[in-house]
Amino acid sequence: MTGHKLDRIDRRILELLQQDARLSVADIADRVGLSATPCSRRIKRLEEEGFVARQVVILDPARIGLPMTVLVHISLEAQTQERLSSFERTIGEMPEVMECYLITGSTADYVLKVVVPDLDHYQQLLLNRLTSIDGVRSIISNFVLRQPINRTDYALDHLA
Repeated sequence: MTGHKLDRIDRRILELLQQDARLSVADIADRVGLSATPCSRRIKRLEEEGFVARQVVILDPARIGLPMTVLVHISLEAQTQERLSSFERTIGEMPEVMECYLITGSTADYVLKVVVPDLDHYQQLLLNRLTSIDGVRSIISNFVLRQPINRTDYALDHLA
């Protein structure tokens, strides 16, 4: 992030883009009280300054045949930079791994968010790929029963 301070209009533009990145510049401009040209300049600046990392469409995993989410806690035998980097490269090649967090305060070193079609697919991933990663000491799988909160938009109030 640069040293640029976000004003109320910048924050509102970011809120609108988080809710629907397909909004036209004209729609955004109308909602924030600007004409299209200055609004477009602000959006371009926010993108150039890295506030907008990327624009994507969020799919419903159940509708595309991926209804099972598993939180996988993985402990490594050693926490050297080489071992951590190697592990991250390896799991980065697994399309089932949607998110990966290096964590503290737990017996695990990593928590992965994995999505799969069913238990058989997870079993194959676990037994054939995760357990074969060099340096993995232990794996604990937690199956998600329900996701009562699923936000994709960040609160921006702290930027005021």
